[in-house]
Amino acid sequence: METRKLGNSDIDITPLIFGTWQAGKRGWVGVDDDEVIHAMQAALEAGITTFDTAEVYGEGYSEELVGKALGDRHERTILATKVFANHLKADQVIEACENSLKRLQTDVIDLYQIHWPSGAFGSEVVPLGETMGALNQLQAQGKIRAIGVSNFSRSQLEEALTYGRIDSLQPPYSLFWRGVEAELLPYCVQHNITILAYSSLAQGLLTGKFGPDHQFPAEDVRSKNKLFQPPLYAKAQAALEHLRPIADRHPTTLGNLALAWLIAQPQTTAIVGARNAEQAVENAKAAAIALSPADLAEIDAISRTVTDHLPADPVMWTFG
Repeated sequence: METRKLGNSDIDITPLIFGTWQAGKRGWVGVDDDEVIHAMQAALEAGITTFDTAEVYGEGYSEELVGKALGDRHERTILATKVFANHLKADQVIEACENSLKRLQTDVIDLYQIHWPSGAFGSEVVPLGETMGALNQLQAQGKIRAIGVSNFSRSQLEEALTYGRIDSLQPPYSLFWRGVEAELLPYCVQHNITILAYSSLAQGLLTGKFGPDHQFPAEDVRSKNKLFQPPLYAKAQAALEHLRPIADRHPTTLGNLALAWLIAQPQTTAIVGARNAEQAVENAKAAAIALSPADLAEIDAISRTVTDHLPADPVMWTFG
């Protein structure tokens, strides 16, 4: 699989990145540890070398599984993780990084990201300069190679850049969720900041596997996803029917068509999870799909039948 530079760093990442939120189990149902471990290993063998996790996914459990799956394969992998909004004081950042290093079974984290801005989810407000100071210190010590941010607005990203180099932004971005394109995408292109798009399949909606009447259990995070609520869910189902002929032409799955569209956008890579090895191998095939300008325009028009009706709030879930 081709690789791309991560921002202005010397790190090479794949356009498809294995996401591991589901490996933490909290907020997901029906996830098996062994199957997720095999999925990570299968993804690596299929050419996906870049893996994204976070300390908050299952309170470190996802990082532990990444360590178990890839601990003896570090020379072939790029590891990205995140520090949560409640650990943004300088000493907390340092401690969180040390804990993540242990769980990931590694001496260096390739990309260390601020998961949510200070103050998110009722967390204490910490000056961004303090957090960035700790991250710069970790980078100088060789414990992390690059610094990224996640769920930041343009103004927050601009402020972060005043304290050091930022190589990536991780926002929600998919065919059905495109708010990043208004301000953040042009800014990232201008400053050579790589976008790591999360929920790149709209939490599975873009695969087409959920029918019009599908209901998620309350403990599944997707039960709170705005795209799975009326009237957006019906609009998404109609859009999927219009996308199917394009997928058939290539020929590929609906999910891989959506991933191919996403990684064709400027500066954009796609984080995509998998529950088992079969899904991981299938996802990797999206990197080989070549979409023509006409394809991209047609997909764009279909996409907007959903995204033109999205709320202005950039958060995808009604966590309440």
